[in-house]
Amino acid sequence: MSRIAYVNGQYLPLSLASVNIEDRGHQFSDGVYEGIAVRKGQIRDLQPHLDRLWRSLKGLMIDIPMAHGPLTMVLREVVRRNRLRDGFIYLQVTRGTARRDHAFPLDAVPSLSITCRRLDFDGVAKRAEVGVLAHSTTDIRWGRCDIKSISLLPNVLAKQEAREAGAFEAILVDSDGLITEGSSTNIWMVDDAGTLITRDTIDNILPGITRAVILEVAAELGLKVETRAFSLDEAYGAAEMFLTSTTSCAMPIVGLNGKKIGAGKPGPIALKLLAVYMKKLDQD
Repeated sequence: MSRIAYVNGQYLPLSLASVNIEDRGHQFSDGVYEGIAVRKGQIRDLQPHLDRLWRSLKGLMIDIPMAHGPLTMVLREVVRRNRLRDGFIYLQVTRGTARRDHAFPLDAVPSLSITCRRLDFDGVAKRAEVGVLAHSTTDIRWGRCDIKSISLLPNVLAKQEAREAGAFEAILVDSDGLITEGSSTNIWMVDDAGTLITRDTIDNILPGITRAVILEVAAELGLKVETRAFSLDEAYGAAEMFLTSTTSCAMPIVGLNGKKIGAGKPGPIALKLLAVYMKKLDQD
């Protein structure tokens, strides 16, 4: 069955889905996006994702393409038409189509596109049993990383650098030598006392939806959490590290820049957080 996309009011085969050459997303990266998990045919954490989308739109002064209710109906229809059971929805809103000019156009209508693909969450959990490697690089992104902008070239360059270094994820480090987040993830460490540490979202990092769920899980498990910055040197000495995102859930990091993290294998806290998170994801 052909994959089906939604573009500005139409459901189309992916091969026929397109936007105008003068769409400002294409010419200026003038837009925002969300990535949302689908498990057992159900869209997960939809309201937090829509709330974050609205904040991103407001931050870039892009008009809302449609209200929460109709947008929810469209998202569910994309899932239905694609017969998607386990997967990932990609939703993008740009400022719209207009003659090329850096200033905001006066009459542009926001452009909304939605695609989806399958995602093997059981495979993600299996990968977590081994863990992944990470590679650090300088954070060269812009000053509003709290906005989920489609302008991702610095993230792309960081991810490519990590892949060329044989790593799964790039860990971004600011000018003070402190870890901000991953190229497409939030980053966590666990100290020797079992305290979870992750950077505060007030420090210009993306308020990850999975990050928020993991904070809830940590509270349920009675784990101590500190939201603060930590350095590469502190990370090298961590008992555990892990990353969180919609597509990686809570993934243990077992090595950073060629150095073992902890025992060099997934730690018990990260695995416990993942297990509880997966149970939440599986709830009907």
